[in-house]
Amino acid sequence: MAKLRIGVVSPEREIWSGEADMVIAKTVEGEIGIMPNHAPVLGVLVDGGVLRIKRSDGGDVNAAVHGGFISVANNDVSVLAETAELGSEVDVAAARDALQRALASVGADGEDTTAQVEAKRARARLRAAGEEV
Repeated sequence: MAKLRIGVVSPEREIWSGEADMVIAKTVEGEIGIMPNHAPVLGVLVDGGVLRIKRSDGGDVNAAVHGGFISVANNDVSVLAETAELGSEVDVAAARDALQRALASVGADGEDTTAQVEAKRARARLRAAGEEV
């Protein structure tokens, strides 16, 4: 069976690369699942999303992804994230603290404030680490 070749990068570093059976990402159009032989696609990733990489050996990979793009062509999946962090790298205590600080700063006006963006990012980090939010 064909495999996907996946690369996840941010401006700072290569986050992850390898082969997998499926990739699930959240774009501005909704959640998208990519399997081998998928039609070519280019999507804009949401801020505060979780990228899930499903591998046949059970060693699934999760990453908190904050903005960027996903490109699919010829079984190659490229994720170009503004910032990203593997779930295994997340400091859960620091992420919970960041979420609490952000929630304490959120205004009642409903605008997408800096505090709301920080809360989205902290939630994504916790979800990528496998924590309940």
